[in-house]
Amino acid sequence: MITTADVLRYTAFSTDPEGGNPAGVVLDASGLDDAAMLAVAAEVGYSESAFLTAPPEGLGVSGQGLGVSGQAFTVRYFSPKAEVPFCGHATVATAVALAERTGPGDFVFVTRVGPVPVTVESVDGVLRATLTSVEPHVEEAAADDVREALAALDWAAEDLDPALPPRIAFAGARHLVLAAATRARLADLQYDFARLEALMHRLDLTTVQLAWRESASVFHVRDPFPVGGVVEDPATGAAAAAFGAYVRELGLVPGESELILHQGEDMGRPGVLTVTLSEGDPRVRVSGSGARIPDVG
Repeated sequence: MITTADVLRYTAFSTDPEGGNPAGVVLDASGLDDAAMLAVAAEVGYSESAFLTAPPEGLGVSGQGLGVSGQAFTVRYFSPKAEVPFCGHATVATAVALAERTGPGDFVFVTRVGPVPVTVESVDGVLRATLTSVEPHVEEAAADDVREALAALDWAAEDLDPALPPRIAFAGARHLVLAAATRARLADLQYDFARLEALMHRLDLTTVQLAWRESASVFHVRDPFPVGGVVEDPATGAAAAAFGAYVRELGLVPGESELILHQGEDMGRPGVLTVTLSEGDPRVRVSGSGARIPDVG
């Protein structure tokens, strides 16, 4: 039986263990059922933990059955409160953990939302992982739902940037994107946890992505995550992928673009997420570094 002492702890989107978003990683969860995985994730207490088992039967370890290459694993993600369909930062953390053991290269994570290719490279001695999202989509956000979200956040309608209208974006998980008109508005995050959680459950949202545009390609973002049992996620790869789809859908950036997302600064856990968009490929790539969190004691 796996205990929390057997869980690897890595941060994603930072080379500093005190920065980025920490994730639990279980490289062999074959002996765990759903309840046990949830219990481990709850005891670890991070926003998500990843659990790896063998790839689906018939796929093989190299992923050819999915039309992609790389060592394949089935991966499931649990927050302290529930399973989530996809988690970007835990994907990056897991890929870095694997690469430390087997070397840089290609992996395929078979998730609830589909196969997610991940490539790990060593850049100046630092391991850096790039995940490729499932095909994203963006939809309108109902006016009543936006008003309820603003009320839960204690934001006024005037606090929104009219150039970046509210949308619900998906690239493995659903996120309501709300853009702040000022950096000060983004920095001041005090919200009604229960009220926002109820709205998110009703809309099947994983986070609410709050964003402020610093320049044409640089954004600052925050992600309230009450449905996962935490107030805020420090660096959110799935939301970053969804945000890439959002800005492309609205024509806010060129078809070939690289965006820099700063997250976690207001929590004291700064991280950097790189979002890459390519012409002719609807998928979104999210890149970041990772680091092992030293064992306590």
